[in-house]
Amino acid sequence: MKCSLRYRLLRWQAVWYLMLGRQTAALACFDGLLAWRALDSYALASRAHVLAQLGRSEEAMSALEFMLRHHAHSAEAWFNLGYLRSACGRHATAMTAFRQAIEIDPRLDRAWYGLALALIEQERFDEALVALEHNTRLQPMSPYGWYQLARVQMQRGRPEEVFRIIGHLRGFEPDVAARLEGEAALRFPQAS
Repeated sequence: MKCSLRYRLLRWQAVWYLMLGRQTAALACFDGLLAWRALDSYALASRAHVLAQLGRSEEAMSALEFMLRHHAHSAEAWFNLGYLRSACGRHATAMTAFRQAIEIDPRLDRAWYGLALALIEQERFDEALVALEHNTRLQPMSPYGWYQLARVQMQRGRPEEVFRIIGHLRGFEPDVAARLEGEAALRFPQAS
């Protein structure tokens, strides 16, 4: 009972520190939690998150990799690892993490989007197109996937698809549609 109470107090203390913007103090609490329960998934994931907030990406990635050795079923942790790898320019290994997240949870739209961005960075546009189509099916009202989908279609030289997407975006994101229309007019002047 005493161990459980100490754990809960440290957990609430960490949350309180995070609300106050005191990440370093929260990190110490998560380290304390891990002293009690070395493989606690909440503490491991939270510690990695705080390390990332502190700009300590390498440590955050190592923390997530350690977590995933013991909690490989966490789609969110795989996504977070992919996100950090991608942010550090490690697109090939980011793709592996995003794909692992998708395998665990095929409805994780952020993982499809992250995978698409990593593929775009590697100029693998056909594969990115597939990932973005999954993303836009899962998040039909989010402009981000649609915007990237249009840009991939521009790279593929498909103006008719770009203008179809622009028409779709006009219905719920007119500012994004206008921005894309300007980009498309520069890329396909005769089609506008």
